[in-house]
Amino acid sequence: MLNPAARRVHRRLLPTAIVAVAALIALSGCAAASSVAEEQPQCIGSAQALTELEIAPDPADVDGPSTACLLDAHVEAVSSTVEPELPVTLTDAQGTSVTVTDASRILPLDITGAIAATVFGLGLGDRVVGRDGSTGFPEAAHLPVVTADGHTLSAEPIIALAPTVVITDTTLGPRDVIAQLRDAGIPVVIVTKERSIETVGELVAQVAAALGVDDTGSALTTRVEKEVAAVRAEIDAVAPTEAADRPRILFLYVRGSAGVYYLFGEESGADSLIRALDGVDVAGEIGWTGMRPVTAEALIQAAPDVVLLMTKGLESVDGVDGLLEAVPALAATPAGENRRFVDMNDTDILSFGPRSAQVLDALARAIYAPEASGPVAGAAEDSGESSE
Repeated sequence: MLNPAARRVHRRLLPTAIVAVAALIALSGCAAASSVAEEQPQCIGSAQALTELEIAPDPADVDGPSTACLLDAHVEAVSSTVEPELPVTLTDAQGTSVTVTDASRILPLDITGAIAATVFGLGLGDRVVGRDGSTGFPEAAHLPVVTADGHTLSAEPIIALAPTVVITDTTLGPRDVIAQLRDAGIPVVIVTKERSIETVGELVAQVAAALGVDDTGSALTTRVEKEVAAVRAEIDAVAPTEAADRPRILFLYVRGSAGVYYLFGEESGADSLIRALDGVDVAGEIGWTGMRPVTAEALIQAAPDVVLLMTKGLESVDGVDGLLEAVPALAATPAGENRRFVDMNDTDILSFGPRSAQVLDALARAIYAPEASGPVAGAAEDSGESSE
């Protein structure tokens, strides 16, 4: 484990020559890293407030992996008596005029499951007829999945469900499926693809407008913003006050079976999540934008203290040892040396929507209070496919 002074020195190793040397060290040291006995990450959860837990003295220097999980993965509806006021005609996020006359059979689809969670949060979950592979909360578990490989649309299974309205964005493809659905007479509303803590209200407003429940949308946005503000206040209370002492956090997307290792940077949604956790967004710090294949140089330059991952992503490389073997440059970072990897259910971690506050709270506990509680009995299981 790095002591605070050593960690601060490590963070300053940014010149190109040092980056190259560190990368070579990482490559030569991967065998030693993978020989360490594999820890079993604990699912961090507690009914106590974050501020009442035992907080790590230095969250940037904690040793060992953790798993963040929601104590309750359900989506709470803001109303149980909502009734759409239809028809509505609106201009969607792509500038297309769409008229929705019937919201009795809703099909919400996107790559994070946020649209479906929003529909359920609006109190219209009993009208949803299908789901995408990233929608994994319990209320939607019984619904048929209409996406192939997590993110591919096909007109046939969608039309077979006879939806009266499809709400989606541009994160799923191919594009011609949308045209096929419209040709079949199905109203398709394209909403914003932006996903972050800051854009939850925008997504809720657009989905609510498409379904004729604007007032309910405003109520849901107010609730979510209030919940997020409360959690962020608790995080502010336990996080280091000095920016230099805050944990340097990086989001790594991993699919070992496909050889996919992506670093999520600015404008990916992960940056918003990291900032809300009072962490330092190291990908943004090094100018990394969007989602791109990771490089050894980028990892060493970023020098993360904590690496966030999706649970199935970590499983796809056989855990921490497998990850350090697959991406050996990680071993030369503080996160790699401390084996500080925090994973969370694929369908939860980037599912910005009605459960944003709960996701933040769970991650904050895993980062700032990893020793506060053991494995959670009966913790919510993933009821959907992995997010791709």
